[in-house]
Amino acid sequence: MASGAAQRWPVKRLLLVLGLAATAYALALLLWGNSGGVSWRVLWSVTGMQVAGLCLLSYVLRGLRWRFWMAHYDRHFGWIEGLRLYLAGYAFTPTPGNAGEAMRGLLLAKQSLPLLQSLAIFGAERLADLLCLLLLCAPALLWLLEHSALDGMQGRVTGVSLVALLVGAVLMVVVWRHRQRLLERFDWLQEAWVCLSVRPLVWFGLTLTAWAAQGVAVWLICRALDVHMLPITAIGFYAVAMVAGALSALPAGLGGMELVMTGLLVAQSASTAAALSITVLARLLTLWLAVAIGVLALLYSALIRKDIRF
Repeated sequence: MASGAAQRWPVKRLLLVLGLAATAYALALLLWGNSGGVSWRVLWSVTGMQVAGLCLLSYVLRGLRWRFWMAHYDRHFGWIEGLRLYLAGYAFTPTPGNAGEAMRGLLLAKQSLPLLQSLAIFGAERLADLLCLLLLCAPALLWLLEHSALDGMQGRVTGVSLVALLVGAVLMVVVWRHRQRLLERFDWLQEAWVCLSVRPLVWFGLTLTAWAAQGVAVWLICRALDVHMLPITAIGFYAVAMVAGALSALPAGLGGMELVMTGLLVAQSASTAAALSITVLARLLTLWLAVAIGVLALLYSALIRKDIRF
């Protein structure tokens, strides 16, 4: 009994830290911008509902992807059950490199995965995400090349963005060219490659649509705050910022994503206040909404449904 309580305490402490961090993060960003009132009005407007709906669609699509790969390992769940168990993993998103999400398969009470297979699905998710985000970066890459001569902070941000895209592209090329050596050395990566080889059009379509939906959500926020650009440009900006945040290996890309996103918006001619407000709303609805839903799904699944143990 004492051992079980000891195992549960670190997770409860993590949930407390995540809640405090999310609250402090949201309040700090809202206070940095001088358009906090406008941000809150947008958040609770029809546009805010549309943005939240697109983000929820993104979560559902990625949940279907996870359910699809779990079925590959003979773990079958109903639609609602599978989505709930997937969402519970978002409670651990604010960890370095999102590594906490690898716990999804380990926490299941009845159909838990071995560590190797849980890591394999996590690896497949990250590789699929990086590939699709790099593809969505294409329009922004053209914009960055055209504006690479910007001076000051905008120039540094565009430079960082270009470097992030280059590193991400090189990483994908290295993984592809040296896949045999990597697969022989890392068992979990070999399993991840097997996941990616199963009906690739399915996971590719789900992943690309999921990230594009969040990019469109960013465009809606930009439009609501009178920052005008093409939807494909907003999608590209969001994808670039996400790649930069992911490569930083910081928890959920915190700091790196915000810096790049705000800088790109300012370089696009948005005011600093508007850029900060857009970044705040985008992160609240694309990241912290998922974390909040994840915490609720985790607690419900563990305390009521009892199909997750921690």
